[in-house]
Amino acid sequence: MPASSSTQHPPTLFRLVALLIFLTILVRGDTEIGNNDAARINRRAIVSRFNPTRRSTVNATTPMQVGNGNFAFGTDITSLQTFLPFATMSSWGWKNDSLPTGRTQADVDGYRGVSWKNHGRDVRYDFGGLPDIEAWLRGSPNRVNLGRIGLRFWDARGRVADVLEGDLEETEQTLDLWTGTLTSRFKFKGDEVKVHVVSDFESDTVAVRLESRLVREGNLGLFVDHPWNEGKEKFSAPFVGLWDVPEKHTTQLAVDGRTATILHKMVNNYFVTKIGGEHFTIERQSPGKHLYDIRPGAERSRSFSVSVQFSGEISPSGMPKAVPSPSQVVAASKKGWEEYWTLSGFVDLLTGSTDPRAEELQRRIVLSRYLMRVNEAGDSPPQESGLVNNGWFGKFHMEMYFWHSAHWALWNSWDVLHRSTSIYSRFLPRAISFAQSQQGWPTGARWPKMTDPSGRSSPGEINNLLIWQQPHPLIFAQYEYRAFPVKETRRKWRDVVKATADWMAEFAWSNATTGRFDLGPPMYPVSEDTSPNATVNPAFELAYWRLGLEIAEEWFRGLGEDVPRSWTEARKNLAPLPVNEDEDGVRTYSVYEGIEASFWTDSKYTSDHPALVGLYGWLPPTDGLELDVAKRTAEKVWTHWNTTNCWGWDFPMLAMSAARNSLQSKAVDFLLHPEFQFDDVGMPIGGARVPTPYFPGAGSLLYAIAMMAKGWDGQGENAPGFPAEGWKVRVEGLNKAL
Repeated sequence: MPASSSTQHPPTLFRLVALLIFLTILVRGDTEIGNNDAARINRRAIVSRFNPTRRSTVNATTPMQVGNGNFAFGTDITSLQTFLPFATMSSWGWKNDSLPTGRTQADVDGYRGVSWKNHGRDVRYDFGGLPDIEAWLRGSPNRVNLGRIGLRFWDARGRVADVLEGDLEETEQTLDLWTGTLTSRFKFKGDEVKVHVVSDFESDTVAVRLESRLVREGNLGLFVDHPWNEGKEKFSAPFVGLWDVPEKHTTQLAVDGRTATILHKMVNNYFVTKIGGEHFTIERQSPGKHLYDIRPGAERSRSFSVSVQFSGEISPSGMPKAVPSPSQVVAASKKGWEEYWTLSGFVDLLTGSTDPRAEELQRRIVLSRYLMRVNEAGDSPPQESGLVNNGWFGKFHMEMYFWHSAHWALWNSWDVLHRSTSIYSRFLPRAISFAQSQQGWPTGARWPKMTDPSGRSSPGEINNLLIWQQPHPLIFAQYEYRAFPVKETRRKWRDVVKATADWMAEFAWSNATTGRFDLGPPMYPVSEDTSPNATVNPAFELAYWRLGLEIAEEWFRGLGEDVPRSWTEARKNLAPLPVNEDEDGVRTYSVYEGIEASFWTDSKYTSDHPALVGLYGWLPPTDGLELDVAKRTAEKVWTHWNTTNCWGWDFPMLAMSAARNSLQSKAVDFLLHPEFQFDDVGMPIGGARVPTPYFPGAGSLLYAIAMMAKGWDGQGENAPGFPAEGWKVRVEGLNKAL
């Protein structure tokens, strides 16, 4: 798969409208607080309060990072990758592995999975086919670690010195969140060393500045190394790539004046590392390695600055565009981060709150805002671990896209969100083909679950039978229209809305016996823990289907077009939410229709995502929802669910349910639950289920905070999700949730 680093830019109209909104916020000081104190929030003071600092990374499993959303650079205590090979990753850097032994591309192109009956219709899925081809399709393309940059030490005789982290003294690493600047300080054999690292906000470039007497003496420089990458392992964490198989790949060095270019080839995939800046020499350590030493030139001072650019895009001349200078990268980082912190939403929980937990919750908010901008602001939906390491071969999951990215809408970061929501228009032809040509549905587009920039559905039973990703584009469209209520917004999303709702209406099966429309079987619900051939009318999916179809109908009315009858018929006649009634006559909602009444006490059904609380919390009330039943259901989840097995977005979802049910203290408790943790640099802990970081936890936290602080439709109070006692919540520039 050829690498690409193209960038999608949001429509000019939307960018202008967004800028006007932000300028209005800045001019009038759009601050909402409980005691009518309209003082502007000192954003820089609050952000800078949580600048993370480390004094060792000997046992670290997560890096401090700089980046721009399409590109991220993970670092150890040196603000580089000197001792720990944390990843340099991107949204565009992908690689196909070699085909399985004895297989050709024709075998891949001819792959066919099994067909299962869906109410009499044969539907062909992407599972149950040739195992080796399926394994290759799951693992290719896989996301690439682009390379490693570290400090190189030389002794007085010019020989490479073998230095360990323990050889450094008085180590300290700090991240300035306001400017996106990493700084490390330490002593090596009595000499002070300072390292500054920043990332460009546009190109995928890091600038490195070294300051030390060792630089002037020629004893300190840099190295660049390149790993082999492959998609054999589902998870690659905390590090990505293999460094001990140099024979599997090649690198070539070319030097032109003060610029060095390294061309890295893996199978038929090419990646470029380009170094520019102050005068330097570069030398390959040996022909059998892909390791290059960079040494300051002959006219040395106490400082040395270079820029290192990573690219998969090769110009007609064979080389990428010119690498920006270190000073340009520093200026771009400072400007980009200051605009990000000032021209979007902000929440202040610190000023005036007396609850001691406000400090930790504010820390999580600030660090999550930083890390999401570094890892999850790219041109495609992010993977679960962002650009830190690889999970599920680096691929992204479209059902998780809501948790990764819906918060951008509530925090008014439209310049970021517009990048990745374009995935729906880009994927639309393939999603139509997936639904109609492959699976035989007469109309509509079916959005894949696990995929990559090609839009191809990855093989796997859950990957093919999960459906709750389907309404997501309707929610993103609705949020965009609320922010930009112009006809252009409706026209922009028209084809995606149409194809999405067409398939939703088609998938809802008209049951002639009951006179209603059923969802499934076969299908998996949100929790992925039921039998797909027994799962029919799951509660959350029914409610989400209703909401999505209602949005689609209103969308077409807004366009002045006829609403397809199939949408209205399916929505109005969807099966009611399944209800369980215990021996005392107490009614609660069930995971799906027909599940055994004892499911509340069966760990098989109470150990994964508790989507029942999403019926009224994550989702607004939908037709047929009984609020008293929804509240009892949520309360029973709180007492019967195995929360020690919950993870990531489960806890913000629980918090939103508590908030809508006017149980504000409980909502805050869930956001600070012992099983919902963030590490010292703000990385959301994956826990026993998945490696760290698990960024849906951070994205859902930000969505829940915005909802609890700004409110939701029909709620007029300030900070309706926070307790009145102990909490003073100040808000600037947020949008309400649905």
